[in-house]
Amino acid sequence: MNRRTRFFEILIKRSSLFFNCSFLSTAIESFQQPHNLTTCIASLQASAHHKNLVKGKEIHSYMLVNGCLNSPLSSTSLINMYSKCNQMNHALSIFKESSREINVFCFNAIISGFITNGFPEEGFEFYQKMRNEGVVPDKFTFPCAIKACLDVFEIKKIHGLLFRLGLELDVFIGSALVNCYLKFGLMEHAQVAFEELPTRDVVLWNAMVNGYAQIGQFEMVLKTFRRMNDEGVVPSRFTVTGVLSVFAVTGELDNGRIIHGFSMKMGYDSGIAVSNSLIDMYGKCKCVEDALEVFEMISEKDIFSWNSIISVHGQCGDYDGTLRLFDRMLGAGIQPDLVTVTIVLPACSHLAALMHGREIHGYMIVSGLGKNGKDVDDVLLKNAVMDMYAKCGSMRDAHLVFERMCDKDVASWNIMIMGYGMHGYGNEALEMFSRMCEVRLKPDEITFVGVLSACSHAGFVRQGRNFLAQMKSKYDVAPTIEHYTCVIDMLGRAGQLNEAYELALTMPIEANPVVWRAFLAACRLHKHAVLAEVAANHVFELEPEHCGSYVLMSNVYGAIGRYEEVSEVRHSMRQQNVRKTPGCSWIELKNGVHVFVSADRAHPEAYFIYAGLNSLTARLLEYGYVPDV
Repeated sequence: MNRRTRFFEILIKRSSLFFNCSFLSTAIESFQQPHNLTTCIASLQASAHHKNLVKGKEIHSYMLVNGCLNSPLSSTSLINMYSKCNQMNHALSIFKESSREINVFCFNAIISGFITNGFPEEGFEFYQKMRNEGVVPDKFTFPCAIKACLDVFEIKKIHGLLFRLGLELDVFIGSALVNCYLKFGLMEHAQVAFEELPTRDVVLWNAMVNGYAQIGQFEMVLKTFRRMNDEGVVPSRFTVTGVLSVFAVTGELDNGRIIHGFSMKMGYDSGIAVSNSLIDMYGKCKCVEDALEVFEMISEKDIFSWNSIISVHGQCGDYDGTLRLFDRMLGAGIQPDLVTVTIVLPACSHLAALMHGREIHGYMIVSGLGKNGKDVDDVLLKNAVMDMYAKCGSMRDAHLVFERMCDKDVASWNIMIMGYGMHGYGNEALEMFSRMCEVRLKPDEITFVGVLSACSHAGFVRQGRNFLAQMKSKYDVAPTIEHYTCVIDMLGRAGQLNEAYELALTMPIEANPVVWRAFLAACRLHKHAVLAEVAANHVFELEPEHCGSYVLMSNVYGAIGRYEEVSEVRHSMRQQNVRKTPGCSWIELKNGVHVFVSADRAHPEAYFIYAGLNSLTARLLEYGYVPDV
């Protein structure tokens, strides 16, 4: 047994900081051939580049055994390797153990590591430690230190130090400085820093373009982009993504297409970031087919590609398409992240796709997506899950999520109140409201929409009147048109049409079409043609193109046998070119959500569906069923 092997055995017994016994034994076998420091450093850099932690640890153990850790270069390389492999605890341990050999390069490596791993505060603390210990920063220190700045005072101090060190004209530092000033909304400072630089490469121009885009200064983005072209600087992929983000927000489809054409000409459209930006731009401009075409052309789709195209369908109201794409994403082996979940859950809510919603909730629990930090609930995400269960009619599941939440905000209580009210559980909704008041959480406008809606669905007329009367005096919430609509609907459902009509005329806010349609629906329910005509006239005057009012009025006349008036209403619809929106329904089965439109034969099994429906209708007719037409 040679001395090197004996030393390894001693190390195994004494050291447990980074390695276990089996790992060190493997390291012995891997490094029988001698390596010098230069080779080790090169190997560490390769491990960092490929994020190969296992190989990096093998090299570290070899260097430890052979006494290669007494140089600042080895410490810097190890810190860099562990940082790139997302092991900041190991990187920090190396830094602390090498305190006597610490120089500017070690500080640069640890600061960069913290910034890259999303810990800007810790990164800036090491920058301040560096200054306190008298280590002079260099041009590689400042881009990271500037990125880590958390307040304006510190960035201005750094800017002053740059002049003292003669680094104020460095392009990379200038780029970071411009970005930081824009992050704090200091546009004039950013512009001055930009103009002071004698050489402005595409990286610096991109800093201006993307910086203005991030703070919503869209005019300045386009102005900078035009100036960039005037000065002969060829835009890069990062320029294109910045400009596309502007057109996505402003909805400038034609300009977006021009940038798309430019990207194709330059070959940028093959890059995943540009393709994702194009999907987002087309989606925000409501061009779903164009977005889908770009998406399908991406050879290797990442999580951002899937999230973008799924979001596009959700934004355009194609919730069935949202769930189909989500299923495709899972089939492609891509694991959902927080963004995916927040996009797909509302689609489940709209389609009442309870099975899909439960699967997503289960995935969240297993993967820990419902937690924000150590055992802390992500309130927004939990609210989304609760809302999904409530809208899918599973109030038991919604209640379980609610009760297990550590922190509840007003929206959490509102979702439960609205859910109970929506499904006719008036007592539970009012009890939830009482509990909310007991924990001294102030109700808002949405709370009272839920409370009044619950009173309407449950027939709690007296309580509904009291809540409306006490909203301002007791809860300091001014009633809005939505609250009056709920009360008018409540009175109408209870058959108190005269009182509902009186409230619609005397309430302090002018009644809108929604109010009159709610009253018209109540008149239809109770077959009151006179008041129905009054309500319909108000709706036709305020919103003549809406089909719902014509349909309701036609149903009122049909219910009381006035078929001539039914024909007149339908004739009026044709004259006004008002078309009834086709009815739509869906059902969730194990193999997905199936959507049907009235008289739709697009479903692949339409023949069997209609055959089954006709057979069922025939059976009903045999038992005396008469269709209500």
